[in-house]
Amino acid sequence: MKLIIAYIQPQKLESVKQALDDAGVAKMSVTNALGCGQQKGYHESYRGVDMEVNLLKKVRMEIAVNDEFAEKTVKAIIDAARTGTIGDGKIFVMPLEECYRIRTGETGQDAIG
Repeated sequence: MKLIIAYIQPQKLESVKQALDDAGVAKMSVTNALGCGQQKGYHESYRGVDMEVNLLKKVRMEIAVNDEFAEKTVKAIIDAARTGTIGDGKIFVMPLEECYRIRTGETGQDAIG
């Protein structure tokens, strides 16, 4: 089992969700996030005051998958989120030790579905 965490641009969320659905992955958690990386933010002027905005809006997706779905999940995210410019995001793949479905008590791969 793997836990895939992806940080993507907010405007790419719908296309990534569609690509994941096409790949057979429908279960995910999505949250708004702020962060900076190589992009390092931008400068903005508000009422004549120069401001540095160094935390940019991103979307964090968490997807727990069985091992056989990990590679195609990552590929679907990359294909849908890539623009070729700085700020496209990052994907982290981590081993998932255990999973429990609260409603049924299922564990492991059965709980992920």
